[in-house]
Amino acid sequence: MTAMITASPTAGSVDGHDALLDALVAEHARALLAYTESLINDHYLAEDIVQETLIRAWRHAGVLDSSKGSVRGWLLTVARNLAIDRVRSASSRHESVGTEHRPEPLPGGVHPDHADQVVATQVTDDLLRHLTPEHRDVIRATCLNGLTAKETALALGIPVGTVKSRRHYALSVLRRRVADAA
Repeated sequence: MTAMITASPTAGSVDGHDALLDALVAEHARALLAYTESLINDHYLAEDIVQETLIRAWRHAGVLDSSKGSVRGWLLTVARNLAIDRVRSASSRHESVGTEHRPEPLPGGVHPDHADQVVATQVTDDLLRHLTPEHRDVIRATCLNGLTAKETALALGIPVGTVKSRRHYALSVLRRRVADAA
């Protein structure tokens, strides 16, 4: 069962806020990090999100009244929302969260030509434009970012069955598009 934080600092009480932050970190930081990392599959970005979650809890100490419900539940909800915001923000800029690809240099320190990767990215973007935004989000999360259906469901806030259904129909559309282009 999740422990409740009962310390509620008064306005202007720096010591109370420090004690609250220390208690939050001690009781919830590990669970927040594990949960956030499972959502986005990137340890360092998960650390940033946990830090932002704890800062928001510190700033909104009044919300963490133990009589209003689970503190951990509130923290997990904030972390989940921040993770979704990061994933959506990155996908709108055509970046991928949780994947860092750096081409290996060839012998002699020469880096490979990335023209094939640029063309593949353009072809992929063109194909994805033919999908609905909902299907596109699922394909980006599962196929391009490597998230499982469960992780995608958590990140997008939809049921796992919906993720599977959207992935199925989106892949059908993509297969037809590729077959028609060939």
